Amino acid sequence: MAGRRRRPDRTTNGVHRTVRAASAALVLALGVGGCAGAEQSGSPAHRVSTWIDGGGGSGIGNVEVATRNVDLAIATHNKPSAVRLVCSLLSNEAQTSIGNLPSPDDQLTAKLNLAYEVATAAGDDCYRGAAGSPQLMARSATERARTLTLLGAAVDYVRSVTGHTPTTETTAPQGNSDPFGGGS
Repeated sequence: MAGRRRRPDRTTNGVHRTVRAASAALVLALGVGGCAGAEQSGSPAHRVSTWIDGGGGSGIGNVEVATRNVDLAIATHNKPSAVRLVCSLLSNEAQTSIGNLPSPDDQLTAKLNLAYEVATAAGDDCYRGAAGSPQLMARSATERARTLTLLGAAVDYVRSVTGHTPTTETTAPQGNSDPFGGGS
């Protein structure tokens, strides 16, 4: 009976499969647990600070800058196409920042989620209104002002949790410069 392969015992093969599956599950669990960020351990202040430093703060800053860029483009009478561009950037920044949630603090997550939703609506209304709808532009202006107020409240909340003002730095226009160089 040379050349004939021995058929594996079903019980042994089944046990090997079960052991392999359990091993894979353990490795996966350890891998996921090992990937837990520093914002998931320590005091509430440490978790929030770590999350802010790890990108949460720049998300806040990016939405704030995008909001102010819309205001600046409108105030300097940019062409509707340029206004639409900064409006779409505002919506995109807000959506990107929503993707950074949740934060390690439920109240902070709720505050930022609301701010980012309002910013998205502001960008969307501005984009649609830039072609000539004063009603949509007025609604967007109200939403942009509310966005800045909500972001300020979130930063104040971070300050109350951590004891210091968070860094929300990002690249912003210097001084009162127009993001598109002005023009109508």
